[in-house]
Amino acid sequence: MTSIIFMGTPDFSVPVLKGLVEKGYEVKAVVTQPDKKVGRKQKITETPAKIAAEELDIPVYQPVKLSGSSELDELIAMNADFIVTAAYGQFLPTKFLNSAKIAAVNVHGSLLPKYRGGAPIQYSLINGDKETGITIMEMVKKMDAGDIYAQQAIEIEPEDTAGSLFEKLSYLGRDLLLETLPKISDGSVQKVAQDEEKVVFSPNITKDQERITSKMTAKEANNLLRGLNPDPGAYMMVNGKRFKVWKAEVADESTDLEAGSLVENKGRFSISFANNTVLNLLEVQPAGKKKMPIQSFLNGQASKFTVGEKIIDD
Repeated sequence: MTSIIFMGTPDFSVPVLKGLVEKGYEVKAVVTQPDKKVGRKQKITETPAKIAAEELDIPVYQPVKLSGSSELDELIAMNADFIVTAAYGQFLPTKFLNSAKIAAVNVHGSLLPKYRGGAPIQYSLINGDKETGITIMEMVKKMDAGDIYAQQAIEIEPEDTAGSLFEKLSYLGRDLLLETLPKISDGSVQKVAQDEEKVVFSPNITKDQERITSKMTAKEANNLLRGLNPDPGAYMMVNGKRFKVWKAEVADESTDLEAGSLVENKGRFSISFANNTVLNLLEVQPAGKKKMPIQSFLNGQASKFTVGEKIIDD
């Protein structure tokens, strides 16, 4: 039986892990990030990969830092046929990658070489791409720079968010990985080197990037909030307070109002953006409140604003 050490952390990794087990691979260990305190109550929360591994009765390893850890020596000693990673979240030491008898492969959520790094799915939305996809690639020391075994693209739908794309790509990644691993084993797959001149990086999202400003067009603002939904979410500053926007749509109309101004608060809540564009907010979360559909906001706080006034603080 072909053996695997699997490394993953978020929901994205779970269908891949389960797919390997269902296909009959022997998953010797699951390596995932340590449990973390989450939310206002700081509740210790296990990673989705850990929960799945325990359900599947697979040993779990959670080193804070894999390099130099005692867990690393144990994992190397397993001499697995494959090391498979899917959004693990740490660099892997070369001696560990080299311990795989056949190959160390990564399931990456982009069409490499576009979007090497930790947030490829988010950037595909933020940048307004028409398509994204999955790359099955060889793991090397340099981040996301290995040769490509296989790729498959999908269209990005207008309603897609980071959440929906993560889910779609997790299943696409599972299927493409399961198609590709046997070809790597029997040598029938041809690796292709990445074109270094076409490399685009997708570093982790910073706090500053979460803010919607009136310098954006309505489309840019909508792309940002789609790319940051469900985590961490995008916000604008309204009267000095954070005002999260979870869902919106670009309006067909244009406006002469200054960017950042309220266009309408009867029946809809619309704000002007750069280049005379207009964004209709559909789901919002004022400071200290829960998420709410725009109709609930219109029935309450929206009446406090005056059409024509600039409401976004820049």
